[in-house]
Amino acid sequence: MRPWPWRVWLRCVIDDALLRRQALLRIRGHSVAWVAPLLLLVLITLVDYNTSEKFRIISWIVLVPGIAAAICGVWTTAAFAVVSVVTYIVMDSTYPDEYQAGLPDFILVALGGVLATLACAIRVRGQERMLHMRDIAETTRRTVLRPLPPRWAGLEHAAVYLSADTEARVGGDFYDIQSSPHGTRVLVGDVQGKGLGAVEAAAALLGTFREAGYHEPDLATVAARLEIRMLRHRRHTTALGRDDGDRFATAVLIGIPGDGSDTVDIVNFGHEPPLAVGPDGVRPLPPGGGLPLGMGDLAENSAPPPLTRFPLARAETLLMTTDGVTEARDGNGVYYALDDEVARAVAADPRAAAPRRLVRLVRDGVLRHSGGHLGDDTTIFAIRRLEEGAEEGGLGS
Repeated sequence: MRPWPWRVWLRCVIDDALLRRQALLRIRGHSVAWVAPLLLLVLITLVDYNTSEKFRIISWIVLVPGIAAAICGVWTTAAFAVVSVVTYIVMDSTYPDEYQAGLPDFILVALGGVLATLACAIRVRGQERMLHMRDIAETTRRTVLRPLPPRWAGLEHAAVYLSADTEARVGGDFYDIQSSPHGTRVLVGDVQGKGLGAVEAAAALLGTFREAGYHEPDLATVAARLEIRMLRHRRHTTALGRDDGDRFATAVLIGIPGDGSDTVDIVNFGHEPPLAVGPDGVRPLPPGGGLPLGMGDLAENSAPPPLTRFPLARAETLLMTTDGVTEARDGNGVYYALDDEVARAVAADPRAAAPRRLVRLVRDGVLRHSGGHLGDDTTIFAIRRLEEGAEEGGLGS
């Protein structure tokens, strides 16, 4: 296998670099960022003191507040700026008059300290803004894509969400598991478009799914409720005068009966069909051929796609992805061969069919194949029935 290219590595590093840097500069909860500029101050002073007048480097002390500005707080940087000026005056005065640098270097050190303090204030303000935006994005992500217990509603599951926007944490992809008195329901989908409008549509669909998926005994009724919700959302955005009134969403709605039968019910709203992955290989489920959510009024009878029942062994995992996976291309424009890569991995090691391993496998494969350049938000979601007696959690919220 080819190693991850440097772009992928850089993307992963930049994402949390500032937060990790702050953690590295703390010991037992106390900041030690001041140590580096202090050592530089001491080093410059000692070298200047122990060399002749022909090797004057005391003016290099202007570097001290500059280093502090990059890693310390505003008040610490200001303190180093003052200490640097005082140290410069003391050290320069120890030389005879003809070797003193005097006013020009004093202005350099003083001005450097002022500029370093201002730069530090700008850096800290930007960093605080970035952390605030990350908190907002993380809250949005948890609202739309709520955390799920590792074993939930009789299912073992795993999920990975990769945003095409390196600064975003959530987009138009969505997934959820809803337990109910009528079995377990699963929804995976992708809202057309990007931005906050796509997030709004995803949140609307998930809210409807969580209510209808719990209360409605018939999966076809849940599908109809989702279609109606998308149409209502479109009418609302149109009434607001927004230009995304024609938005739609592809989705796969899955019903797992609670009677222990080895079957699943699927309603496919124009989405990529799931893959059944087990120790015996990979089995693509037939496409449903239905229209995406929000486009049901284009059908002759305006009815949602038909419900189809498929066999699914207890050892098989259902793998669902959004088009960020199927449309991932390499530098030559070749699409990612999901089925082939999964089949090879399962043939080499049947344990690769486990949800967590399967999701990691597809994630790594997509990133390698695309060189880290994702053309669309990417969701990889896998579910498998738990063994008898292994369930943790009951009827969900």
